[in-house]
Amino acid sequence: MPIGLKKDDNLQLMGQEDWYSNAQKYWTGVQPTVNGMLGGFATVDPIDTKGSLAFVDEFVHGVRGVNNVLRTKPVITNGYACDCGAGIGRVTKNFLLRVPFQHVDLVEQAPNFVKQAKDSYLRSEIEQGVVKDVKCQGLQDFSPDAAKYDLIWCQWVLGHLTDDDLIAFFKRCIVGLKPHGLLGVKENNSSKDYVVDEEDSSVTRPNDALKRLFATAGLEVIKEEVQQGLPAGLFTVRMYMLRPTQSPQTK
Repeated sequence: MPIGLKKDDNLQLMGQEDWYSNAQKYWTGVQPTVNGMLGGFATVDPIDTKGSLAFVDEFVHGVRGVNNVLRTKPVITNGYACDCGAGIGRVTKNFLLRVPFQHVDLVEQAPNFVKQAKDSYLRSEIEQGVVKDVKCQGLQDFSPDAAKYDLIWCQWVLGHLTDDDLIAFFKRCIVGLKPHGLLGVKENNSSKDYVVDEEDSSVTRPNDALKRLFATAGLEVIKEEVQQGLPAGLFTVRMYMLRPTQSPQTK
């Protein structure tokens, strides 16, 4: 059961040696299906996907006005995206490849999810060459190649990283972005304090805490939006589009 904790208590829990291994054990026991990825809420998949597609559209395709005239140019190209905490590839298949990005890499620490992605769920996309690398690795250890991605997308996964590891992860992601590249985050928000779930070793952070972590890592929020249409009783889900405050070359 989730436990509402102040940050000091949360830091003590997140500092335990088995924080990451407990998360690994939990997810290894989850069925490698869309329903498993969404904690039994498979029905939110189309709602989630629609919201994400609308959120990123202006950055990839620009903004058009009357008579379809381009008013605002795209910020990034649709060349290469990275799906962090990808599970079996639900976000890749239903969102990133529908933007559409030409190529997507996946990073996922649970071997059973990686196997399902490669053997079944994304098999055709891998054979077509649109899904490139499917990496079995935790984000606390992931370092993207320099200047590789137009967009790095992190959804419902960053709660598994401690604050210090999350800041370090963001800094490595900045290095992995192409010039003008962006980092997208879609995560649950608690209303006030950190909320720790000891069962899966995750923390739900309030909006202001996430923003402080973004800023500490050298990222600024250029767009923020609440996902609409989700079932009642769930955490608020926010999407953030982030850009580096400095270019990787000057950091």
